[in-house]
Amino acid sequence: MSMAEDAVRTEAVRPHHTLWGDAFIRLRRNRLAVIGGILVLLIALAAIFVPIFSPYGFAQQNLDAIREGPSWSHPFGTDELGRDVFTRLFAGARTSLMVGIFTQVIVLAIGLPIGAAAAYAGGRADNLIMRFVDVMYAFPDILLIILIRAILGGSIYMIFLAIGLVAWVSVARLVRGQILSLKQRDFATAAKAMGAPGRYIVWRHLLPNSLGPIIVLVTFGIPRAIFAEAALSYIGIGIKPPTPSWGTMIRDGYDLIFSAPHLVLFPAIALGILMLAFTFLGDGLRDALDPRLRR
Repeated sequence: MSMAEDAVRTEAVRPHHTLWGDAFIRLRRNRLAVIGGILVLLIALAAIFVPIFSPYGFAQQNLDAIREGPSWSHPFGTDELGRDVFTRLFAGARTSLMVGIFTQVIVLAIGLPIGAAAAYAGGRADNLIMRFVDVMYAFPDILLIILIRAILGGSIYMIFLAIGLVAWVSVARLVRGQILSLKQRDFATAAKAMGAPGRYIVWRHLLPNSLGPIIVLVTFGIPRAIFAEAALSYIGIGIKPPTPSWGTMIRDGYDLIFSAPHLVLFPAIALGILMLAFTFLGDGLRDALDPRLRR
């Protein structure tokens, strides 16, 4: 019994800690990943504090200052209703970050248990679950999101849920593949020989050793969710006014792109920077957690 416990401790715990220590060192050496992380942090802080301390509310109108260009009083100008674009831009960043983060919470809540159950159950249960996953994976994402949103309604929370209900399949497939590989390892076999139940083995040993690829996938999933929300808002079925959204701001400014290009330029640049920052961070995490780089 003690030898089995030593096997579990040696292969599951110590390498797990070593992996995260080495991964952090490699991530810190990746300049693009560090830049991406800093940009995400700065945008998140600005999204929290700029709408609070701004002298203008994001829905506050000034009909005497319609479609003004950038100035000292309005750094990013004003829109067609005289609202301050700078304040609305970072209020929209708050919306985009909420969509990206909360959508991934829903994705993990659905994808983790389904993928883990399919992998550990095996046999017919695995085939049945994965055929359902394959059917969900075959649907075009945006069309399925539009369908779910039409059924559930157009509130911001329903948009979180709609995107999450579409995006979980990638996590489920990844978790299944990871657990199928790990459950043949010595520490899982030793835990099973000790009489540990399957649920305990999955949540205590298999999933913690699968966290690296899952974190990378979630990091890449955040910009995809942000882009999906922006696309929905651009075609008019996303976030409803007066809540700011970068997609809505781009759509509203598109008709005025020649007379007031700042209405499109600033939200488009912000959307690109945020998605690029998460991409840099995701690439860095993927390289840092690559098992081929472990010592």
